[in-house]
Amino acid sequence: MLKPRVIVLAGYGLNCEEETKFAFETAGGRAEIVHINDLAANKKLLGKFQILAIPGGFSYGDDTGSGKAYANQLRNHLEEELTRWVRGDRLAIGICNGFQILTNLGFLPGALLPNRKARYLDRWVDLNVQGESPWLRGIKSFSAPIAHGEGRYYIDERGMLEIKKDKRVALQYMRGEICDYQQLEPNPNGAMEDIAGIVSSDGKILGMMPHPERAMFFTQLPHWPYLKEKLLRAGKKIPVYGPGLEIFRNAVGYFK
Repeated sequence: MLKPRVIVLAGYGLNCEEETKFAFETAGGRAEIVHINDLAANKKLLGKFQILAIPGGFSYGDDTGSGKAYANQLRNHLEEELTRWVRGDRLAIGICNGFQILTNLGFLPGALLPNRKARYLDRWVDLNVQGESPWLRGIKSFSAPIAHGEGRYYIDERGMLEIKKDKRVALQYMRGEICDYQQLEPNPNGAMEDIAGIVSSDGKILGMMPHPERAMFFTQLPHWPYLKEKLLRAGKKIPVYGPGLEIFRNAVGYFK
């Protein structure tokens, strides 16, 4: 069986391409890191892939606002090709800076504003899964880390009514096991309606602030020693993988 091909964009400050590539390959896909300049120079290359991933990082240093400059480069050189590509039976994901890029491109509604407390945050969050998407199939809730300074989701009142009506809210921050364990505020950045992720109208494009590629293994969970002891005392097997891998497995499984 042929493995679905994944293109992971790189360049100008995106810095999670290696982890994202590894996640897709661990999930059973065939991933390739491609610099945005190489894709702009060979636009037909995009047609060879079934999945597009825009990973996290700080593209162009976020100097003009998170994701804006990278989105402009995509718009100026690849907007027509990307628009045509996503209309096909394909999947796309934007993680953290990638989510910011997708909203700036207009592929997803809303915007990501500076965190309510105006500082960079690096911690874990608990997430409730909403709506329908191939990326989130079979997942009801999970935990993953965030690492951002501009992650506060915002959309105007009319837009909020529309995304709720169309069931485009994909992920919401919630109080769960990790927030309770670490005594953390569930909504870390003041996002409207606790929104942590949004999907396109057909569910095939997912934008999310948390990093699932950093929650791939059981031992990445901040409370894994506690969970390990709890499982051992119950006579249960210690898992290898963490909750984040399931998102990548879903994407690969969609084409298998």
